[in-house]
Amino acid sequence: MDPKIAVFAVGSFWSGEAAFGCIPGVVRTRVGYCGGSKQSPEYRNIGDHAESVEIEYDPARVRYEQLLDAFWAAHDPTQVFGQGPDVGEQYRSIIFTQNEDEAFLATVSKEREQAKRPYTMVATEIEPLETFYPAELEHQKFELRRRPLLLQLFGELAEEDFVRSSAAARFNGYAAGMCPAPVTKELDSKVSQFMRHRQKLSLLFQ
Repeated sequence: MDPKIAVFAVGSFWSGEAAFGCIPGVVRTRVGYCGGSKQSPEYRNIGDHAESVEIEYDPARVRYEQLLDAFWAAHDPTQVFGQGPDVGEQYRSIIFTQNEDEAFLATVSKEREQAKRPYTMVATEIEPLETFYPAELEHQKFELRRRPLLLQLFGELAEEDFVRSSAAARFNGYAAGMCPAPVTKELDSKVSQFMRHRQKLSLLFQ
């Protein structure tokens, strides 16, 4: 079964990308700009776009409905004009859909979320996906980039390959503490193996 793409806006795309990276069945992630009319937006000149996350996933392992569940869990959909301390139109909540099935599932999930909050309005928008503009490289896998030790796991991997790496997507979620317990345990083991190997190498040069 061919991979599929889902795109969401959940506030800051730094934490948003991390929220999806550890979900089993997610193949790779990247951040960018979507939902506006400005051509070729940039981080310092985003125009009317929203910071967004593009998720490539294996539909045989994870359903679109499960990604919607992760979307709702990743942010406060009742907050208007921002998320947490981040204020501005670029941090709005959006589900971008690519066909009638996705639009239907998104609408049903929004109605379900609204029913859980009878006294507050869910501000999430549901819009057709148009152009997704990838963000600058320094914003990709941002949580992982903040952890130099973990970043060493990827050695001299070229930036473009790093952005597309499935392992980098998972470790980005791990770096932010957003992985489920079984995935965290698995990645803890990999990090421990790396640290032991690095220690052995350092002893060779003493």
